Amino acid sequence: MSDSIDEFIKELEKEEARIVVRKEMRRFSKPVTVIEGLNPKSNDLQKISRTLKSKLATGGTVKESYILLQGDHRQRTKDILIQLGFKASTIEVY
Repeated sequence: MSDSIDEFIKELEKEEARIVVRKEMRRFSKPVTVIEGLNPKSNDLQKISRTLKSKLATGGTVKESYILLQGDHRQRTKDILIQLGFKASTIEVY
């Protein structure tokens, strides 16, 4: 029973999360996609990062509470996050 409650809480947090996907310019004018707003306690950021990197065929890393992806992948990142179960209305792309 405790497992079903934990699953329910995780699903609620996925629906409530406010996720921001934005582009930053780094050294030598290289773009990176930054994904913020994912709760590291309720979401496995490593697993989400691995999925994104695999589907986008790019490199990236997890830092504290955000994910960095090499290149400008804002719209495709949003689509993949929706496939992973996050609500489209909670994902903002800048």
